[in-house]
Amino acid sequence: MSYEEYLALPDESRIIEWVDGEAIFYMPASTSHQKLVLLLALLLGFYVNKFRLGQIMVAPYEVKLWPGGPSREPDVLFIGQDRLGSLSRQRFDGGPNLVIEIISPASVTTDRVNKFREYERAGVNEYWIIDPRSQQQQADFYVRDERGLFVPAAIGEGGVYSSAAIPGFRLRLDWLWEPEEVDTEGALAWILGSQG
Repeated sequence: MSYEEYLALPDESRIIEWVDGEAIFYMPASTSHQKLVLLLALLLGFYVNKFRLGQIMVAPYEVKLWPGGPSREPDVLFIGQDRLGSLSRQRFDGGPNLVIEIISPASVTTDRVNKFREYERAGVNEYWIIDPRSQQQQADFYVRDERGLFVPAAIGEGGVYSSAAIPGFRLRLDWLWEPEEVDTEGALAWILGSQG
């Protein structure tokens, strides 16, 4: 299938990615997956808007990583002011500043191997891979080094991660495992309070 044929597919509210000439249709996300996406989009969106840092987008939204390359739909992405010129009504062209993928049972290899390589090549500055499955509960954070390669980023004391792509944004990892239990107003106050 050509990229043009992919673009002509009916506009559905499900995720369809284009990789190596093939359209990949994904099953609808689980409730727990959506709750985590919503929490991250809410916290990041509020913070990014408050400090006018750029734009937060959520799937389904196309990211065309490079000309002739794959088209992905990350769960959550951040586009900084420096890259907003590549944002259109239809898609983002290039590598966003931050990409977040939430692992589902069917996406482990895709998120950890295929997308890892693609996002690295596309110039994504920071990549979060979050595996909320009850037997896993693992969050891995990667930042781009001076060679343009992803390297693991350190998680701070008390299980707090400080984003490299979004200056001043901090995330408590325990929020990821039970997103419906997070007091979002309290979480936002904590994030903003950590600025002083």
